[in-house]
Amino acid sequence: MMLDIDTQEQNKLEGAALELEQKLKTHCVDLANERVGGETLSCSDDFFAEMENLIKPGRGIFIDDKFTDRGKWMDGWESRRSYGRDNGREFDWCIIRLGIKGVIRGFDIDTNYFRGNAPESVSVEACVSEVEPNADTIWETVLEQAGVDAHSQNIFTINNDKAYTHIRLNMFPDGGVARIRVYGEAEVNWNQFIDGELIDLAYIKNGGKALLVSDMFFSDKNNLIMPGRGKDMGDGWETKRRRDPGPDWSIVKLASRGSIEKVIVDTCHFKGNFPDTFTLEGMVSDSDDFSDGQQEDKWQPIIARTKLYAHREHLFINEIAVNNEQSFTHVRLNIFPDGGISRMRVFGKMLGKVNS
Repeated sequence: MMLDIDTQEQNKLEGAALELEQKLKTHCVDLANERVGGETLSCSDDFFAEMENLIKPGRGIFIDDKFTDRGKWMDGWESRRSYGRDNGREFDWCIIRLGIKGVIRGFDIDTNYFRGNAPESVSVEACVSEVEPNADTIWETVLEQAGVDAHSQNIFTINNDKAYTHIRLNMFPDGGVARIRVYGEAEVNWNQFIDGELIDLAYIKNGGKALLVSDMFFSDKNNLIMPGRGKDMGDGWETKRRRDPGPDWSIVKLASRGSIEKVIVDTCHFKGNFPDTFTLEGMVSDSDDFSDGQQEDKWQPIIARTKLYAHREHLFINEIAVNNEQSFTHVRLNIFPDGGISRMRVFGKMLGKVNS
């Protein structure tokens, strides 16, 4: 008898698991995402579905009638059946180079749509390597072998303060994983920057974090500080239409306390839905808690209300109202009344010298 399954139903987190995911998303970045330079290097087997899918955006999709010459098409990494250690592989593994070297705070190992072919359990190892890992690489276990649920986000927290460059996802004995998110904090080697160089302090790969936004109905808050220019309108930060004067806003924690000497606001691809105007504010704070209007009195104007235009990279230097001796830890981009911004760059000099 066949089970009556809604193949398009997507599993969603609830309760404590949802709160944990939101905490990781707020305070960490996905170190492995392909958009920040993450790369799948090798795996034991990806007969049914390619390992590259593991680090793509989104949760993966399911198409009922899509097949390949190897079997059912799946949006994830799926190995063939191993038949256990006596007849095949003891477990399957995939090595991922992190796009951002960093301290790992948690994992989301998502088996979305892998209902009858998910692994029974997983573990994760990590290493620090300047070259592609090989037989001599020393791997450290950061997640002990743990059971996972099929067609589910499996959230794990990690208590380890070491920064890593690569991970190895192991699944026992075989099966499929749709996505892996490696939540963590960037460790930046500031010695790679030249003295006096202007650094994009908001950039996600330099350790910037999008902490909180008024709205992200159409797209994610982290898009604002991603590498490159947006590839389309979905690759930016866009809010729904307001029916009041606004503004919508995004708070970004800078990679380091520093000056603000050049700002770029890019409305690339936003042609009929760019904001009319914007302001930029900053503050110095040792807290990242801006919920319920906390710290509202600390914001200081950096750029006064200024006109924006469609599909354009806007450069601001003379418009910056603070001097180079002032420094900030957080900025808030306000857009009036609403709309979409592809990227924001905040260039300055970091305060003091941080050794990696």
